[in-house]
Amino acid sequence: MKLPRTKREFALFVTIVSILSVNIIAPLITCFETGFSFHTWGQTLQVLPFIWLVVVLFVLITNSPASKVTDQILAKNDSFNARMIINCLINVLMMSVFLTVIGSWIGTRHISWSPIIQFFNKWPRNFAVSFLVEVALAQPFARFILFKKHQLQDKRVEAAVD
Repeated sequence: MKLPRTKREFALFVTIVSILSVNIIAPLITCFETGFSFHTWGQTLQVLPFIWLVVVLFVLITNSPASKVTDQILAKNDSFNARMIINCLINVLMMSVFLTVIGSWIGTRHISWSPIIQFFNKWPRNFAVSFLVEVALAQPFARFILFKKHQLQDKRVEAAVD
């Protein structure tokens, strides 16, 4: 009930998660980096569409490998929650590695060695913020939307059968 059943639902799920994630994670990480201010927040808003496109691209790239790794780590009879948390952990792990560098390039509008050189100083914080937002806010909200959508669809099917 909480998983996408079709490609359209997968697109809806990715859209919800990515919009929430980008609008929360990018400003938080930027503010941790440069200080909390309306100016910093405004600067972040200007690059969010570009970051969102990159996030969607990386979600599509990492989804299949993350599912395969999740299947290797967990047994077939492990709980739904265990699967969701491990899959989220692996997705965020993979994405945060790339986005720590690429997100910095997009945010500063400048490609440099700085994010690569400072990677091991910044990545743990970026990973922690991203994982917390994903596991506590973005994915549960998107799964709730899918759950409600499936409930409505199932009621319509039951009503049509009766």
